[in-house]
Amino acid sequence: VQLQASGGGLVQAGGSLRLSCAVSGFTFDDYAIGWFRQVPGKERDFVAGMSWTGGSRFYGDSVKGRFIISRDSAKNTAYLQMNSLKPEDTANYFCAAQIRSEVGFRPDSLDYEFWGRGTQVTVSS
Repeated sequence: VQLQASGGGLVQAGGSLRLSCAVSGFTFDDYAIGWFRQVPGKERDFVAGMSWTGGSRFYGDSVKGRFIISRDSAKNTAYLQMNSLKPEDTANYFCAAQIRSEVGFRPDSLDYEFWGRGTQVTVSS
């Protein structure tokens, strides 16, 4: 099982980046995808989540209207389009997978079965 986040980098404030999360080793459509971010010394924060069907999307308050989560089942890849980036968006960004369940998707919990390594995003002012 592997989730590999990529696409991070250095960008100026107001710029955009698109992160990718390539998954392997499990059935992509059986899992919802979440994006989280973390700054050293602080808790991991929920950024965005998308249900296994792709029909529901959720966003953290600080990124609503600026970030867009999507997924491509044919490529087993999820994406996070980040627009209007701010210096406070600087963090290590992780993707995670939560298995389909009867209780429904719990996007902002930490109850994910698989976590990937992060990709660093740095936004300069």
